[in-house]
Amino acid sequence: MNQSVNSSNPNNTEGSSTKSVAFFDFDGTITNRDSFIDFIVFYHGRFAAYFGLFRLLPFLLAYKIKLMPNWQAKEKVMTYFFKGEPLADFQTRCEQYATERIPQITRKSALQAIQKHQELGNDIYLVSASPENWLLAWCQQKEIKLLASRLEVSKGRLTGNLLGKNCYGPEKVVRIRQVVDLSHYQNVYSYGDSSGDRQMLQLADHAYYRPFR
Repeated sequence: MNQSVNSSNPNNTEGSSTKSVAFFDFDGTITNRDSFIDFIVFYHGRFAAYFGLFRLLPFLLAYKIKLMPNWQAKEKVMTYFFKGEPLADFQTRCEQYATERIPQITRKSALQAIQKHQELGNDIYLVSASPENWLLAWCQQKEIKLLASRLEVSKGRLTGNLLGKNCYGPEKVVRIRQVVDLSHYQNVYSYGDSSGDRQMLQLADHAYYRPFR
């Protein structure tokens, strides 16, 4: 598995008219931190966020030592911080986060890699376990397609649960295959930074693990 991004043409097929496709993880790959925790701090303030995370520590530790799956730990955190929040208010804050905060935590080298793929006319997907709510506006601005976790809403309010499966690990590949016919591409690139990206990296012809650090 490649450890860094080649600064030359990522297609390695100069003169080819056949497109390539690139899949980027978000948290820790494009960003220098976990946007899930960062968003909670942005939304609730530092004190309330860290106090809540302290109360959730048993669940977070259970996840850390693999006694609780990723999706269940995420729902515990979402339920504590956001259950009952009106979707309209939540989405407004998500869009503020996307425009005001995400640019502050992105890695310059990751943005350069995205730009290089765009210059070559390649299709680009952001594939993230984070909810699509605070990623969509940023992806639209960057002209990147988005595959991400979804949040359940009932009567206009968040329930704290995920809608469908968490877009993590094997689910990333499931989501990719649902919308992308990889046989249409000459090269498939994947960029990730954690075990949650392993299957997506294995999917690629050219896999880059923690390339922007």
